[in-house]
Amino acid sequence: MNDIVACLTFPSDINSLDRASLGLIGECRRLANTLGSKLHVIVLDASSQDHYSAEAALSALVTSCKAIRPRAVLFSNDCYGQELAPRLAHRLGGSAVGDAVAVLVDGEKTSVRRGVYGGKAVAEVELKKTPAVIWTRSRSFDSGELTRDADEVTTLTLDSEGPRLIERKQERTGDVRLEDAEIIVSGGRGLGGPEPFEQLKEIAALINAQVAASRAACDAGWVPPSYQVGQTGKKVAPALYLAIAISGASQHLAGISDAKVIAAINSDKDAPIFKHCSFGIVEDYRKVLPLLKTELVSRRK
Repeated sequence: MNDIVACLTFPSDINSLDRASLGLIGECRRLANTLGSKLHVIVLDASSQDHYSAEAALSALVTSCKAIRPRAVLFSNDCYGQELAPRLAHRLGGSAVGDAVAVLVDGEKTSVRRGVYGGKAVAEVELKKTPAVIWTRSRSFDSGELTRDADEVTTLTLDSEGPRLIERKQERTGDVRLEDAEIIVSGGRGLGGPEPFEQLKEIAALINAQVAASRAACDAGWVPPSYQVGQTGKKVAPALYLAIAISGASQHLAGISDAKVIAAINSDKDAPIFKHCSFGIVEDYRKVLPLLKTELVSRRK
């Protein structure tokens, strides 16, 4: 009962996994090696994604996990993992926890570390019932490789009966997922409307960045919900996070706590974001962005 399961939810190409999936496999392999056990990789087949329903996925996962009887099951921090993990734990009589930045095993004890109080502190949570079902924070773990010769890989195709997807609309946020972006240019409520986000896109294009937003900007309908960064949005870890007209509420800061460098532009000198950034400009963004764009264009020549 010490085996580890990595659950990959609908990867587009099992032979070319994204950074989050590789990080998940890397952490699962580390745990399996620590325990001297085996790594199982369960893949929800992307070809059956159009037939996705939580019940169909849970039924397939429960059957596989009961056969394996794992110590822990790990998911990536996507909408599928967040939906399936706690329900899978309940079906298997185990424990569930999310947003893990570290998974620890010591004898019979399994615990995780996760951010609390908007990222101001780290809590260590022990999962007392087996299996431990965990969804992890993106980019928190070293990448590993899927080794078909050494790992037991099981592909689950969901039953086409039942709910059927009628239409899929994909929102394009950029060439790279926000969770994998090295540079992010993000806008907040202080932009005042959707039009300034076109300026942010121009800036982002000049530095190969992705565009994001605070919850307030998304709730206002200025940009799609997929742009949202924060405690209830995506948690990111770029090399540079440029926050424009974002005040820096604790919920937003929780989503960018792993950024290496935070830079901010805000007209309010008392904005909380300035307490958490490496560089800051106290000025109306409308005066700064044209100058920034001109400088970036000149540097590309």
